[in-house]
Amino acid sequence: MSSKPWYREGLSFSCTRCGDCCTGVPGYVWVEPTEIDALAKHLGLSVDNFGERYLRKVGRRYSLIEKPGGDCVFFDKGCSVYPARPTQCRTFPFWRSNLKSERAWDELADECPGIGQGKLFPVEEIEVLKRGKAETPAGE
Repeated sequence: MSSKPWYREGLSFSCTRCGDCCTGVPGYVWVEPTEIDALAKHLGLSVDNFGERYLRKVGRRYSLIEKPGGDCVFFDKGCSVYPARPTQCRTFPFWRSNLKSERAWDELADECPGIGQGKLFPVEEIEVLKRGKAETPAGE
């Protein structure tokens, strides 16, 4: 029996910037201190001011706040912080929950028009993204 994941041949994805993953469903967009610094700098704010305006503390972690209805605070007909967006956003759709089974991936494809399009990501790159490591955006 092979120990390779179901996506061993790779998966295609190209972000269409439709915003479906940024809108409509409440949740958490986790941010690390380095990401908070980058977002604050991108917006021309101090870290403290950025935190007061855009962060909520959840336990010992920080998440971006949301607009009413669950939309990301930085989504307005597109991502207003795209170059500085958090790793969680950069690694979508290659999250563990989306990769746990082919069925989970197929269900996500019903909501995300970029799945099955564009660049073929090899399994090795998917594994890096799945671990939440991304220096470049997925799909680009």
